[in-house]
Amino acid sequence: MSGVVRTLSRCLLPAEASGRERRGGGGSRDSEREARRRSREIDALLARERRAVRRLVKILLLGAGESGKSTFLKQMRIIHGREFDQKALLEFRDTIFENILKGSRVLVDARDKLGIPWQYSENEKHGMFLMAFENKAGMPVEPATFQLYVPALSALWRDSGIKEAYSRRSEFQLGESVKYFLDNLDRIGQLNYFPSKQDILLARKATKGIVEHDFIIKKIPFKMVDVGGQRSQRQKWFQCFDGITSILFMVSSSEYDQVLMEDRRTNRLVESMNIFETIVNNKLFFNVSIILFLNKMDLLVEKVKTVSIKKHFSDFKGDPHRLEDVQCYLVQCFDRKRRNRRLEES
Repeated sequence: MSGVVRTLSRCLLPAEASGRERRGGGGSRDSEREARRRSREIDALLARERRAVRRLVKILLLGAGESGKSTFLKQMRIIHGREFDQKALLEFRDTIFENILKGSRVLVDARDKLGIPWQYSENEKHGMFLMAFENKAGMPVEPATFQLYVPALSALWRDSGIKEAYSRRSEFQLGESVKYFLDNLDRIGQLNYFPSKQDILLARKATKGIVEHDFIIKKIPFKMVDVGGQRSQRQKWFQCFDGITSILFMVSSSEYDQVLMEDRRTNRLVESMNIFETIVNNKLFFNVSIILFLNKMDLLVEKVKTVSIKKHFSDFKGDPHRLEDVQCYLVQCFDRKRRNRRLEES
């Protein structure tokens, strides 16, 4: 609206008096014509703005923390040709360094708590060196600083003790992209490193507050609104409900064996179902389309091979290691959360 407001302000500014007005002749007729002209111009501007608002598709992305909302938006940006500038690339690089250092520290700590022995005893000092790392909150990790840790990180990632801890990652909180970044440590550890598109997609930084992204898709304007999914951020969701066209509710389909970072007693998939139930049955969204997006299927494909969903959801029927059975069950779980609105209103 800001462009319209600026244009309207110009329309409303008094025009210079005509010669006849200055001389006192025919002034009222000229003023009336000028007022009508301004009125028509204002009406036309408002009509154009109303058409633009009607055309705008506003999509609100909702879901629990780490369901993949921010990654989805990064994919949209890459697909629709909006390149990341130098400043954004440097910020992603900093995030990736933080993801690697934090994830590796989590693995070292988990190995110790799970009582898993080191494969190579000399890695104990690498682990201690890494655990001593401290970085002031909000301060980026410089490439030269990160390079100091690359030899220790590489040695630790080759150790079977760390690999075993990684295989038991459902027992503690670990970022999903840690393995990818550690597998690519030789490239990322170069002093002149800049993130690739795949690196950018997998860089993980929690969304704080409300972030809006604008896209033009087949000449139709889209506004996608990303809101933090952690429990502490959800009170901000209600600020975004005005004028939305659709809700894209995202679920990390592979998290059936994981618990929340904020609450170690609550299963992540159960948390997503509870949030979805609240959203899908809210009368505020009676005329809003709600799209369920089961995300991270690549991780689900790998997980069902080794981790039985029945261990965590006892009502599961079917083969727990068959992808189609697990997918069908997940869809049914969310579908059951949708109550019949007509019965509620009668």
